Amino acid sequence: AVSARHAAVQAMMQAQAQSSGLDGLREQLRHIADVERIAARLALKTSRPRDLSALRDSLARLHTLAALLPRTTEAPLLAELADDLATPQQALDLLRQSLQAEPSSVVRDGGVIADGWSTELDELRGLQTHAGEFLVALELRERERTGIANLKVGYNNVHGYFIEVSNAQSQRIPDDYRRRQTLKNAERYITPELKQYEDKALSAQERALALEKSLWETLLQLLQPEVPGLLRIARALAASDVLACFAQVALRRHWCCPAWRDEPGLQLREGRHPVVEAQIAALGKPFIANDTQLSASRRMLLITGPNMGGKSTYMRQVALIVLLAQCGSFVPAAALTLGPIDQIFTRIGASDDLAGGRSTFMVEMTESANILHNAGAHSLVLMDEVGRGTSTFDGLSLAWAIARHLVEKNQALSLFATHYFELTRLAQEYREVANVHLDAVEHKDSIVFLHHVEEGPASQSYGLQVASLAGVPRPVIRSAQRILQQLEDASLQQQNGGQADLFAAGNANHANHANHANHANNADHTSAVPPQVSNDVANDIANAALREAVDSLQPDAMSPREALEFLYKIKDL
Repeated sequence: AVSARHAAVQAMMQAQAQSSGLDGLREQLRHIADVERIAARLALKTSRPRDLSALRDSLARLHTLAALLPRTTEAPLLAELADDLATPQQALDLLRQSLQAEPSSVVRDGGVIADGWSTELDELRGLQTHAGEFLVALELRERERTGIANLKVGYNNVHGYFIEVSNAQSQRIPDDYRRRQTLKNAERYITPELKQYEDKALSAQERALALEKSLWETLLQLLQPEVPGLLRIARALAASDVLACFAQVALRRHWCCPAWRDEPGLQLREGRHPVVEAQIAALGKPFIANDTQLSASRRMLLITGPNMGGKSTYMRQVALIVLLAQCGSFVPAAALTLGPIDQIFTRIGASDDLAGGRSTFMVEMTESANILHNAGAHSLVLMDEVGRGTSTFDGLSLAWAIARHLVEKNQALSLFATHYFELTRLAQEYREVANVHLDAVEHKDSIVFLHHVEEGPASQSYGLQVASLAGVPRPVIRSAQRILQQLEDASLQQQNGGQADLFAAGNANHANHANHANHANNADHTSAVPPQVSNDVANDIANAALREAVDSLQPDAMSPREALEFLYKIKDL
């Protein structure tokens, strides 16, 4: 089914190259109403006049639209859609005959049913629209019959229709005239003929509205047998619209057609994130494309690298490309070969559920649990920074165990991004695990992100540089650099790789001891730092805070009370 869609998209792209057929198809689709919604309302007999006029205009375009669908042996899906778009001529003729070209929005206002569909309705409308002509004709006849040259036929809202004769001509009044109103210099009369017309004319509007409502209900009843055919047309229109959109995007953005294979895996060459690429293209910047290789022998990519380096973009673009391929779309890549993928699982971002009593870390673990319970060998799993919501050793232990479970038990195709560099050792334990990293270059006090995926683990996280780019004050960055140096000197980080390996044999006992102490003291992850380092760090932080407080002091601008409060602040520091 997916390959049939890809073939249809390819045929539409070729039609555009040969005769601009895709542009014509999309232009016709722009004028098509929501036939499915209209059919649903019609089935419930809740349609509005403008629903049916839109349906009429849409059905009138079906023949042209179906003719624009390419018919090739390579794309049988398009031929099926063209057949389903056959015009229901009986329904179209009925709508054309029964509806005004531009009906009013509601039936109660009238002006819905077309002239000629009901003789009775035409007569009632004629009484309203031709009243002036009748009165003129009656006036001429009565002048000729009575010989009263100044006789007038008129109408007012109080007395209705009347024949007005001046008092000077009262001796010529015929016997069939009946006095209706007396004026200062004239008399107004009514005749049996005028009275009969008055009764018709004054009730014509009310009767016409009632008749239109009845005719509308009859029209809805006559259209009921057409509902199944309209739903078939709606599905064909939706499919044509989706395929035309896929073809247009593929042409405009140079997307490729995926290829399929039976073995699980994913071979992606120069993949791109469709949304991010479009956003930065508008700014005139290029998107850095990257390859991705996943297979039965390479099931997990451990992704390391700096914040802002592009790890999340890289992971999400893979998932989006897989999703687009499964939808029947071309994909933003130079080439894609894809095995069977049944589900996509993601553990991305930081969010909480306060109303549900779930912290950010609880949400993270709930999502991780769902993945571990349900992901299989044909699933694609994205895990972004698992374990960051708790202490260092807790988080690292969980991330390590989750990664191992994904490899050993779930055997899913996994992209696992982390800042725990210890996890990169999993590639030494499992041949299915490979290390990749997002590259960056440090220049003086700044960092340049290359957004390019390279094989192997990253050398460092560049956390302080990213904090500086974010605008963290310079004194804080300098203080952090000093603390980092002290931690490195205390052997909590090692020289090869620039990050601590808490799972190395030499650190294992210390890591376990520190983690137990962490829980025993109910402290955060800083309790994992050795005591002598903790004292140095605490002293350094206090000294930095004291210096910052003194630097901000402005004695000439302080009141005595403010000076006293400042003394207390120094004492606290």
